Amino acid sequence: MKKPVLHWIKEGQGPLVVLSHALGCDLGMWDGVAAILKNRYTVLRYDHRGHGCSEAPPGPYTIEMLADDAANLISAQTDGTVHFVGLSMGGMVAQALAARYPQLLKSIVIANAASWYDDAARALWQARVQTVLAQGVAAIADGAMQRWFTPEFRADETAGGAARVAALRQQLEKTDAAAYAASCEAVAGIDFRSSNSRILCPALVIAGTRDEATPVPMSQAICNSIAGAQLRTLAAAHLSAVEQPEAFVRLIDTFYTELT
Repeated sequence: MKKPVLHWIKEGQGPLVVLSHALGCDLGMWDGVAAILKNRYTVLRYDHRGHGCSEAPPGPYTIEMLADDAANLISAQTDGTVHFVGLSMGGMVAQALAARYPQLLKSIVIANAASWYDDAARALWQARVQTVLAQGVAAIADGAMQRWFTPEFRADETAGGAARVAALRQQLEKTDAAAYAASCEAVAGIDFRSSNSRILCPALVIAGTRDEATPVPMSQAICNSIAGAQLRTLAAAHLSAVEQPEAFVRLIDTFYTELT
């Protein structure tokens, strides 16, 4: 199967950190985090297949395919190992990547993610797929913004929250409907409850205490399934790295410092 061409940006200097974004976003989701990290690290961020400026091959997609995409990019960009940071769908990619390609990783950060979904949750994902295929991605944008951000961040005109929300909503609505639906099905189909036991690299799990999409117990379950994993929380909704980039970076910077 042909590998999709991925769009990526690489900046900064120091140890290589790869940033993997959420469903319906692009690498711009990481702007706040990357601006801080690039002062001490080489930051490689990319658009998943079907997102942003990357190619959108026809589905079906699986998280394992997205992990293979990430592995191919990492292998092309370095001969060494990397720190991998994934949020939401990116955090699911992190779990698959660590089990499939341990030789590529120094560590993983899994933020605002899940390790599996029950039948009821999968039915909700399937309903979203049908809505998007029938009405387009814009039809689910209101609900996404409510899940992604706290009400006060969405209303914040002075510190730039509202502007960030508007930009991310625009990016979501630009996402190819078929690729978004295929990505939803990839997310819905995850089950890392067994494979996470094979993850050997250091792991940090970050949860949002106000995240209704992937609540803290989901992050706790991930933490419990990976030997030695640490759990930390931020008072944020689903896109914690967008709402609180400075606090997010402090968590991962402390994690990396403890590894040395």
